[in-house]
Amino acid sequence: MNKKILTIPALLLCVCATAQTEVTAGVMRGKDYGVTYLLPQTEIEIVLHTTRNLYTPGEFCKYADRYLRLGNRQDTAEESWTLDKIETNIVGTPDKENVYFVKLKDKSTAPLMELTEEGIVRSINMPFSGAKQKKEASSHGTEGTKRIDPRSFLTEEILMAGSTAKMAELVAKEIYSIRESRSALLRGEADNMPKDGAQLKLMLESLNQQEQAMTEMFTGSVQKETKRVTVRIKPEEMQQKVAFRFSKKLGVVADNDLAGEPYYISIADLKTPAIDGEEEAKKKLEGVAYNVPGRARVTLMTAGKKIYEEELPVTQFGTREYLAPVLFNKNSTIKVLFDVATGALLKVDRSE
Repeated sequence: MNKKILTIPALLLCVCATAQTEVTAGVMRGKDYGVTYLLPQTEIEIVLHTTRNLYTPGEFCKYADRYLRLGNRQDTAEESWTLDKIETNIVGTPDKENVYFVKLKDKSTAPLMELTEEGIVRSINMPFSGAKQKKEASSHGTEGTKRIDPRSFLTEEILMAGSTAKMAELVAKEIYSIRESRSALLRGEADNMPKDGAQLKLMLESLNQQEQAMTEMFTGSVQKETKRVTVRIKPEEMQQKVAFRFSKKLGVVADNDLAGEPYYISIADLKTPAIDGEEEAKKKLEGVAYNVPGRARVTLMTAGKKIYEEELPVTQFGTREYLAPVLFNKNSTIKVLFDVATGALLKVDRSE
């Protein structure tokens, strides 16, 4: 591991344990005490919002046309998937090849450094944010819809029918009866009219639920389940690399599964101009390291069509700089906020 030792004369004394609970304080290297931290490297995160549609044929699907004039209905179960939305952003992961150590010296005041749970620097001399990194319980998130059991609305006469055809006929009659009751309510001609608008709304909702549940006994039902799949890609210059594959029958599948349609990613380094004498300055400077991210053009395509193109900050395409130790003197306090996704400076304030 390529570890760099950075000494800041004014970063002194141990940080109080109660000041910021996420500070890695009192880390000892040999005879030195100080704070160990990391900068992030960038990963491109692609979040796929998909929906699984599971069709279940109705119990009376063979009688859908005879009794309800709904045409012929499929009598076999079927599963299909849709890709509803694609989101792309960046996330920061610890760059374990570059670990930094701020040496603290005796008999002076040290800055308060807040780190993430993974050791990435978040801020210096700022109030503790209490922010926690988002943890994914799983790479798949699911949400489903509940289906009403249509048999809960069936009368004793329907349940006691001697054949499936007879049951279908009685259920169809019940559906027509529900429609007539709803129409009477809307015209104000029902025998037992509701007392107010709220009661009318509840009665109509109940009739609609009953009709939908019973009609699904002929048409069948589609159970929908939403699922989010996260794909992470380490950025480097690439052209038309398979980012993921999607199948209308199987959903998101492995990159090498030819059952899915490929979605290709291209990443181009936009070559941010370097600062003159940058390499020489790096060798001489000491201080708190931070990243200056480069820019990348990220493109997603499928079937020859461009579906996404955006410029994103990428740490690996940028450079690394240092906050000079002279900034951290005894006459003022420097407050620094970093972007935990890129390691870039977001804000630098001075207070006397």
